[in-house]
Amino acid sequence: IYEEVIPCERMELSHRLAVEELITTEASYVHNIQLCVSDIRAHLQKKQLPDLDLEGLFSNTDDILHVSRRFLKGLEATATQEHEQLLCICTLFQEFKEEMETVYKIYCASYEHALLLVESYRKDPRLQEEILETLAATVPHTGASDLSFFLVMPVQRVTKYPLLLGKILENTPTRRCPEVSYLDLLFLPPRMPAPEAATKYNKAEHLTLRDRLARLNTHSIAKKTTRMSRFFMHEAGIVAKMEDKEYDDLEEKFQCVASSVTALKENVASYLGHLEAFLLPTPHKRELQIDKGPAQQYRHFAEYLHGSIFPEFKQRLDRLVCQPLCNLSDMLVGPQQLVKKRLDKLLDYEEIQELKSEMGSVTYDEEAAMNTYLAINALLVAELPRFNQVALQLLGQILCSFSALQRDLAAQVLHQAEKELEQMPHGHMPLPSFWKMVEDTLQQSGAQLRAFCQTFETVTPSPVTQPLNPAEERKVLSLVSKHGPDKLYQVTSNISGSKDLDLTLQRGQIVALLQSADTKGNMSRWLVDAGGPRGFVPAGKLQPYCPVQSQQPGMQMPAPESSTERRRHSYVSPEAPRLPVATFTPAFQVVASFSFAARSPQEVSLQAGQPVVVLEPHDKKGSKEWSLVEVNGQRGYVPSSYLMTVPVQEPTGWSLPV
Repeated sequence: IYEEVIPCERMELSHRLAVEELITTEASYVHNIQLCVSDIRAHLQKKQLPDLDLEGLFSNTDDILHVSRRFLKGLEATATQEHEQLLCICTLFQEFKEEMETVYKIYCASYEHALLLVESYRKDPRLQEEILETLAATVPHTGASDLSFFLVMPVQRVTKYPLLLGKILENTPTRRCPEVSYLDLLFLPPRMPAPEAATKYNKAEHLTLRDRLARLNTHSIAKKTTRMSRFFMHEAGIVAKMEDKEYDDLEEKFQCVASSVTALKENVASYLGHLEAFLLPTPHKRELQIDKGPAQQYRHFAEYLHGSIFPEFKQRLDRLVCQPLCNLSDMLVGPQQLVKKRLDKLLDYEEIQELKSEMGSVTYDEEAAMNTYLAINALLVAELPRFNQVALQLLGQILCSFSALQRDLAAQVLHQAEKELEQMPHGHMPLPSFWKMVEDTLQQSGAQLRAFCQTFETVTPSPVTQPLNPAEERKVLSLVSKHGPDKLYQVTSNISGSKDLDLTLQRGQIVALLQSADTKGNMSRWLVDAGGPRGFVPAGKLQPYCPVQSQQPGMQMPAPESSTERRRHSYVSPEAPRLPVATFTPAFQVVASFSFAARSPQEVSLQAGQPVVVLEPHDKKGSKEWSLVEVNGQRGYVPSSYLMTVPVQEPTGWSLPV
């Protein structure tokens, strides 16, 4: 009898303490909600901060406080009922069940928005300072450093009720059968509410490697190892995977929507890239020097496309397609995180289920982990159908907008093209007549071009040449005597040596080819003689140079001859006639190395590369900084540093006159 009485007394004591805990924690909760509403919120209202959204922060806290006060009053009234207290508590929960469900649903639905507001206020130093000042002035005893300390209380309280009722149920004597069964009907497993589960897991975290390593601990490593082992066992078929066909179908549709959004984003980006490439040519910005005809009409058409149609199209495309598509892509991040987290929690759930079937019971943390999976799964099953439907509707509207934009663009371009075509002489011409006109025009243009070429070859004047200074002339003559005229090359652009044995040469300089490859056999680097220094230069910056044969006596260019030949012909018989040796005088001309704009009537304008005739290499005061030149029949002064001497190739065929 003693052994039976003592456990009963202990259970009675535990039961009484569990009931007292329900009532005292409810009183503390109501007190904190009262502080939140009457002190903290009222204090912030007096500050009249325009950027502070009090309604978004505190939501329907007034309704929760009103319900909780009445519920607390009912709980305190059950203390006088003694043996019927448990029955009164059960009845009280039944009475407030619907009312509590209504107010807490509203609060939980807006809780995530409240947390986002708190996070944004943390980034505003002025608002954060005002909030901290309010907390220090109204609730200094709590030590709260943020509004989230109070905002989370309703969410925590609604999850605490099942735990408190479960504790009362565990410590209720079995002889109270009616109350026990009644309480058992009220009892709900301690489950995280769906809004809180979504808030915790559906945010995409951008963690650095340091942050991820900092999160590693013995518990997290063991948990991830268990999940990975479970996953491999699923894949290997060692253990059966728990199937949920309803969820699997929803997830498959969701993943299809997500992949469609990603593909459409990539396709639109590619389309915009091709459109930008198409817009690169800008003929309307070029001076065609044609006042009328098809070329001018095309110029007007291109100007209208670039200036009006395409900018408007891109603006509408960004507003109606790109931005909504990016917003839809951002909407997918949260559900994708929740789907991924559900798989992790499913592996935990299956592992704990096996442990529970073997041991008969699990710890509170393990029970909470199981309920977290159930909450996430229930949330996804409830919300994914609606999300998929809305996402598909948005995706369909985006595609319709894109199609409509393409249709409008085609219509605008076609309308403008027809408008320009009507102004052309052949706009209404039948197709056979049009092609006949094109053929006749091409034949006529070809005949004119051939006649022009023939005339041009007969009247092309010789290039204007300038005498070469003695040093440069001796250098070129030396190269010809050493290597022959067929080895001479002209530098087409400035060369800056960047490697060992490379030469630095100026445009127009004459060199002689020694070897058409470097020491490694690279045909793109040639070994040349620059009239003293020898080295390598890029082959692509050299072109063959032929000196102009002089008709007047000048400096003779003896052909190179070997020592054997010199010995063999050291004696020439008087009777033997000497063959005339061809004489070559290298032709040079002075050109403008830079463009120059005349600033006074005494000066003359130049274009880079334009040939000039130097009349005097100094000004009237004898300063060599200015030279008197003649350009296109005009005389004037130009800076001497703007002029350079370059060799002139012997014209082959026909060339433009200077």
